[in-house]
Amino acid sequence: MNHLQPKTSHWADVYATKVVREKGEKEFYTCASGITPSGTVHIGNFREIISVELVVRALREMGKKVRFIYSWDDYDVFRKVPKNMPQQEMLQAHLRWPITLVPDPYGKEESYARHHEVAVEQILPVVGIYPEYLYQAKRYRSSLYAEQIKRALEKREEIRRILNVHRTDPLPPDWWPISVFCGGCNRDTTDVLSWDGGYGVEYSCSSCSRHETVDLRTTGLVKLLWRVDWPMRWAYEKVDFEPAGKDHHSEGGSFDTASQIVREVYDWEAPVSFQYDFISIKGRGGKISSSSGEVISLEDVLAVYTPEVTRYLFAGTRPNTEFAISFDLDVIKIYEDYDRCERIAFGVEPADEKRREKERRIYELSQVGEVPNQMPYQVPFRHLCNLLQITGGDIEKALDMLPDLKPEDRERMRVRARCAWTWITSFAPEDFRFSLRKPEEGPIPLSAESRRAVQAFRALLEEKLGATARMVSNAGATTGAALNEGEAAGGASIPETAADSVEAVVLDEKTLAEEIYRICTESGVDPKQFFVDMYRILIGKDRGPRLAGFILTIGKDRVMPLLAGY
Repeated sequence: MNHLQPKTSHWADVYATKVVREKGEKEFYTCASGITPSGTVHIGNFREIISVELVVRALREMGKKVRFIYSWDDYDVFRKVPKNMPQQEMLQAHLRWPITLVPDPYGKEESYARHHEVAVEQILPVVGIYPEYLYQAKRYRSSLYAEQIKRALEKREEIRRILNVHRTDPLPPDWWPISVFCGGCNRDTTDVLSWDGGYGVEYSCSSCSRHETVDLRTTGLVKLLWRVDWPMRWAYEKVDFEPAGKDHHSEGGSFDTASQIVREVYDWEAPVSFQYDFISIKGRGGKISSSSGEVISLEDVLAVYTPEVTRYLFAGTRPNTEFAISFDLDVIKIYEDYDRCERIAFGVEPADEKRREKERRIYELSQVGEVPNQMPYQVPFRHLCNLLQITGGDIEKALDMLPDLKPEDRERMRVRARCAWTWITSFAPEDFRFSLRKPEEGPIPLSAESRRAVQAFRALLEEKLGATARMVSNAGATTGAALNEGEAAGGASIPETAADSVEAVVLDEKTLAEEIYRICTESGVDPKQFFVDMYRILIGKDRGPRLAGFILTIGKDRVMPLLAGY
């Protein structure tokens, strides 16, 4: 198998090839992921899910059969009430219970755990991810792992030895590789008293004083501790690939000990793995934590980024690289980067062969479904933001302003427009936002010179601006460096796409810009002041999008009523 070469240099292809090389030819390969639904499943957790899914895709493209399993560790103990959950007192009363038995504080699902599971299971298909879900609470409570628990008890001393290598304080003599949920009060506040060498485990509970002996073959109260449970399931499911966070991959961490335990206790080899780094939210450092409740979920991300762009964030970043999910002006750049990736992938934008191969593979892995067979319709994100603000958030009207938008492209553009409008209304800086003034608001005060300049400009538009003027999206020419007249007037600006061209009856953007400067010169008005005046007339602000293009985008029917009072 040493001759096997990855399809591309993309990390998903490299690891898919590594799985086949190290595990050999098999009928099918098992790739695994999982999480404890102790709170909102956040975008940091999603990094593991999509990292596995990308390798799964790569394996399938190699012609391999793959089982993609996702374990809900819903038999873990409920340790802390997240701040973002309702019914705090009720949840506090269920601390130390298995989360599968904690009631749903929203009253919709059968349990607290199930509430968080459903949220993920419903949204993963939106980004094209379809794992096979394994519910560990059902498995443990049906005594499915009775033999595996018995095996851990038999190998108790070997497990203790492995774990002690990396501990400052050795595990005590009465340590057991299991925990027990009390059959009386459901809490894990129990002590294992003895094991009969077979299936009998004796325990007592410090919360309710219950004392009993249970049979592993019929009880659902006993479960393996995390560091033993994880390797047990590698062996049980015959897992070939599973990544983990860098905390698990630290020296002496849970992956190291699990690798030894799975070999010495369960006669299996650890899966191929890699460590993935943490994700932060732009403007807020630190690790995201479900238990704290201060999280950003996949649903939150999809409110601002389309499914393909969301996948692109992860497909285009190596897993061991830390990065931030941005909700600020970087959103524009990320959309521009995705659009550029798409253009390079289809050869619309020039790039050398190495760059094109890289971008093409990232683009393929970013798609939710089938990869398009021809270059999709593009509209720059910032231009779409401007159209939406011109129409007051009316998505259909904004889409109607796009030239040559075919019916088959409309739904995809509608998704992007919904994301753009959410970003504008919820996250965009104030300087970016605007809305057209209403003619009934009346004219603004102007100096005599400025009024003459505005009158001359109105006459120019009346004569030469056709009512059918429209923007033409110049796919492949998005730039992130465009300035506008608002910047010339001083202060922050609303970014605009420099490479959007304009089709009008007489005027184009370049010609109109030249006419603006001519009018200013003839009227004796500083161009900076003219831009300020026009922005105040049009949107009630001192600055705005590139003025000439903005005028042509708005169109004669919207502009002329605003200039009528001068």
